[in-house]
Amino acid sequence: MTIRLYDTGARQIRDFVPLRPGCVSIYLCGATVQAAPHIGHIRSGLNFDIMRRWFAYRGYEVTFIRNVTDIDDKIIAKAAEQGRPWWSIGYDNERAFNDGYTALGCLPPTYEPRATGHVTEMTEMMRRLIDRGHAYAADGNVYFDVRSFPDYLQLSRQELDNLLQPAGEGETGKRDPRDFAMWKAAKPGEPTWPTPWGEGRPGWHLECSAMAHKYLGSAFDIHGGGLDLIFPHHENEIAQARAFGDEFARYWVHNAWVTMAGDKMSKSLGNSVLVSEMVRAWRPVVLRYYLGTPHYRSMIEYSEEALREAESAFARIEGFVQRVTELAGRSVEPSAEVPPAFADAMDDDLGVPQALAVVHTTVRQGNSALSADDKDAAVARLAEVRAMLGVLGLDPLDEQWAGESGRGEDLHGVVDGLVRLVLEQREAARARKDWATADAIRDQLGQSGLVVEDSPQGPRWTPGRR
Repeated sequence: MTIRLYDTGARQIRDFVPLRPGCVSIYLCGATVQAAPHIGHIRSGLNFDIMRRWFAYRGYEVTFIRNVTDIDDKIIAKAAEQGRPWWSIGYDNERAFNDGYTALGCLPPTYEPRATGHVTEMTEMMRRLIDRGHAYAADGNVYFDVRSFPDYLQLSRQELDNLLQPAGEGETGKRDPRDFAMWKAAKPGEPTWPTPWGEGRPGWHLECSAMAHKYLGSAFDIHGGGLDLIFPHHENEIAQARAFGDEFARYWVHNAWVTMAGDKMSKSLGNSVLVSEMVRAWRPVVLRYYLGTPHYRSMIEYSEEALREAESAFARIEGFVQRVTELAGRSVEPSAEVPPAFADAMDDDLGVPQALAVVHTTVRQGNSALSADDKDAAVARLAEVRAMLGVLGLDPLDEQWAGESGRGEDLHGVVDGLVRLVLEQREAARARKDWATADAIRDQLGQSGLVVEDSPQGPRWTPGRR
């Protein structure tokens, strides 16, 4: 058994060889908390949640760090725009991100450090980089000298002579316009922290290099994030960390975007779909299915039609799970191992689409067993399905989702009683072979958003999409 991952640095799929046998260390660039999350933000958390679950299934002890960037230019700009303290905006949006991760079933990270809690570590990193000739102070700023690091731009594979380094306001005193800021000099009205080079605040790139070093040491296995972070963020992280003396990340794994009309979903484009709104319109488990089942390196073009397809696909799985559970009259525990074809797909660069095809094939086999009244085979297929869905975080019987389909449970009993009265009328019509009346009742229930299904145990109803 060997897990293989696409390494952005190598531009190829590589066998995963951990630094420490049986352990895997992962650093994921998490939220920049200037605003509430859209589904594009949460996709990254979901993709790496599935990675984490697969490593755990394969027997690895996982250390998973997902940071919070709680100070940067955008947060300060939002604070000025809204007339609120910067920390208030950051805190509210950090909670919104965590609510989104939780709603979509992401396991909590091992640690979730905030940038503002690690200024001491950033200061020590800058001190050593200056001493080694890789950084310099100017006008209260501290810059990284990109020409001092020969391997700069190896991740993004750009040419230094053609580089246009993003620059922020007040970044004066640079020796080379391509040098990037690790520390930004204090400006009126902005938050500041003391350093040997003057009051100021950290640059975005320095935060992650310092936090990865603190929580994962000088070398760790996997660094993750969205494709948009390859440059400048991850490129600059590498330069700082390796010039500091760290080996840093051994594998670089990047997830693709959620797009709308071909554009990356972003707040600046005004095309974001907030998670808080989406979970009101769609069941969170359906959103997880929609965002988590495409391959992590494939773009997702957002559309309601695609969401409806995901809803229907998950409903087929969920219906099978419910039918076999009812037939067995007990909870069917997941099997100890997933089917080999599922494992092969997941080992091959987290091939979730291929793994999901195994889930649907197993569901079809289980449904055939139900039709043939082969209870033992149906139960066996359900055990396999639950094992596979558990890895993907999509098991309908998991306590994360168990009560979800019954949101509004206080009215469920009333609705159930009323629907069953109508179903009794339908059954009476069927008994007297009045098929037109029976079909009309079913169709009327369907128009009301209820799906009626005939089973060996009698008719059953489930809510359709709201």
